[in-house]
Amino acid sequence: MPPIDVVIETAISTSIRAQQLSSMFDVPAEDRARLEWHGEFPIETKPWHVGLIVGPSGAGKTTILRRTFADPIDLTWGGASVIDDFSPGLSVDAISQACMAVGFNTIPAWLRPYGVLSNGEKFRVDLARRLLEGGDLIAVDEFTSVVDRQVAKIGSHAVQKWARGKGRQFVAATCHYDLEDWLQPDWVLEPATMTFRWRAVQRRPELACTIARVPYSTWKIFSRFHYLTAEMHPTARCFALFVDDQPAAFSGMLYRPHPKADDIYGLSRTVVLPDFQGLGLVFALNDRLGAVYKAKGFRMHTYPAHPGFIRSFDRSPVWRMIRPPGLVNNANRHNRDEIGQFGGRPCAVFAYVGPAATKAEAAMLLD
Repeated sequence: MPPIDVVIETAISTSIRAQQLSSMFDVPAEDRARLEWHGEFPIETKPWHVGLIVGPSGAGKTTILRRTFADPIDLTWGGASVIDDFSPGLSVDAISQACMAVGFNTIPAWLRPYGVLSNGEKFRVDLARRLLEGGDLIAVDEFTSVVDRQVAKIGSHAVQKWARGKGRQFVAATCHYDLEDWLQPDWVLEPATMTFRWRAVQRRPELACTIARVPYSTWKIFSRFHYLTAEMHPTARCFALFVDDQPAAFSGMLYRPHPKADDIYGLSRTVVLPDFQGLGLVFALNDRLGAVYKAKGFRMHTYPAHPGFIRSFDRSPVWRMIRPPGLVNNANRHNRDEIGQFGGRPCAVFAYVGPAATKAEAAMLLD
């Protein structure tokens, strides 16, 4: 790509009001206004997937994004649900994978119109559509400008994973410098100084997480975001993962009667709040629960029907699929592993096979 060489000239108003304003602030009299940006932009010298154009308002981010790459696509929303607004040529599977990839995992929200979603949900479903409909190079202006910084950082992490995984190119223009460590761009351009730099992809910043046993009432915070039902058995043991003392993920555990075993506990409900979706926190929580139950001499099973959960558990080295998804046997009514909460849903069954936790950690969470 050639060096950036952008010049914008516009005529200056000569109206009475403009002359009064010019006189009031001693603005020099000129016939035309001129804005220009010149600099090296060697992005064709290396392969890349993610680029960041960052700087203060008025620095030229939008101009360079549009002149150098492409105009961001305009999205219209008006369907009965947000999934109805995606391009008709896209499959439901492709839409669901894109939504999950950007952390828009609250399936009930997929069935709602765009106008009733939260700002964070709108931000994520906007991203999902742009990723699917934006072509091989996706340009996004004012990236994360309307969401809080927690959502912005997690959304940035999710979108860069998708772009790299799909072999696509994604360029974001934003005034928020705090996104760099989460978006992990291959290059950064600052139009205010016309500074360009390559950077190496690094690990995202660490999150300080803690896991604790919580009262059943905690489920109320999470229940409406579960993809099936807000109901959970009142005997469930409840656990939550906290990020900076904020509840982020929840799991409820139930003892599972079995005709041939008496040492099985099953994952009844597991949810991540929308602002924290896309980081894998629910798997961090459930991996630790599997480890502490194993330390106590129990086996932990989980029974996901959510396609994204099934794929993620199947990729995990600490979970083993012991039954693939398919219709359960409702005739075997003494086996609550197969019926109970599942009805006739096509659930898979996974068993935790990772290492055990220390006895001290297990005692802290389970005793």
